[in-house]
Amino acid sequence: MNCKLSLISCWPFAGVVGRLGFNCLTGIESMTDHQSTKTRERHFASDNYSGVCREAWAAMEEANRGHVSAYGEDQWTRRASDMLRDLFETDCEVFFVFNGTAANSLSLASMSQSYHSILCHDYAHVERDECGAPEFFSNGTKVLLIPGPNGKIRPDDVEEMVKRRTDIHYPKPKVVSVTQATEMGTCYTVEELEALGCRAKHLGLKMHMDGARFANAVASLDLKPKEITWQAGVDVLCFGGTKNGTPVGDAVVFFNHELAHEFDYRCKQSGQLASKMRYLSAPWVGMLQDNVWLKYARHANGMAALMEELLSPINEVRIMFPREANSVFVEMPRHLIDYMHGQGWKFYSFIGEGGCRLMCSWDTREEDVRAFVDDLKNGLRA
Repeated sequence: MNCKLSLISCWPFAGVVGRLGFNCLTGIESMTDHQSTKTRERHFASDNYSGVCREAWAAMEEANRGHVSAYGEDQWTRRASDMLRDLFETDCEVFFVFNGTAANSLSLASMSQSYHSILCHDYAHVERDECGAPEFFSNGTKVLLIPGPNGKIRPDDVEEMVKRRTDIHYPKPKVVSVTQATEMGTCYTVEELEALGCRAKHLGLKMHMDGARFANAVASLDLKPKEITWQAGVDVLCFGGTKNGTPVGDAVVFFNHELAHEFDYRCKQSGQLASKMRYLSAPWVGMLQDNVWLKYARHANGMAALMEELLSPINEVRIMFPREANSVFVEMPRHLIDYMHGQGWKFYSFIGEGGCRLMCSWDTREEDVRAFVDDLKNGLRA
């Protein structure tokens, strides 16, 4: 048997592989395992599916004029950084990188040494979906997992992990990482974050926040960003933009200035120092003006609330976690999942603690949600 496969033969839409619906490039079940004759304009698989909002696009287009300084020495990067300082109402160091994996991995590396460990939830993105990048960029820092309901970790569980072993043969805990909003679509409250921040400080830990959907959490909690970041004990925030309407680029915000020391060198060495940095930072200017970022986050959350409202009365569908941001996790029969995929809808069934994740975006429309639910009801009658 010839085990050598070309990339073309591995592609999930090619030949038998495509019909089986398995993508050997990613090793995950394809969402298109049932051939569909229907084309959908919008989907519920990921907010990464969405395009660029007009405000971010307009700012980038405006930045695309003439020659400006490279590598972040431009007025757009300075302006975006200053706007983030105003947003958080504190002096902070700001860096722009290409994506969330780089933001999380490089910031965690700046907070720890290779013999340290990072404590996070069992289903945290830095553990499940970063392809080992936090360990790679920190030269081996170990990720230790903590279970917890609804995607959250608790102070007592953090302390138990820290005190489990204190000998020199065990990787010394150094950072606690939280995800806001969580991988289950829930949000840490101010009180929960303050308790974690206080316990982390007591235990000598730094606190990192994966804020890929930070905007959705702020919109859900209806609080000032400072209340759930530096005032609660967060040292570094990875602020996601692409899921909220920017084309590319996340912001790494250091509230602890010491941790930002030589972070620019980390960015350069890892290929994250954009030569034309204005194209990463200018969209942030468009998003931060007039609280556009918050408007779109609220809209995405509202569409998820509508999805939850329409699905809740259906007996064959079970809502798995509290809906607090822009995603709804549901459990439904396998035949219904297959039917919905066959109707051309794309959504994931391998993220989180099982079930199906229905993710709403900044540009999700009410008619998209209602069409999805109507098809689901038709599938139950089929």
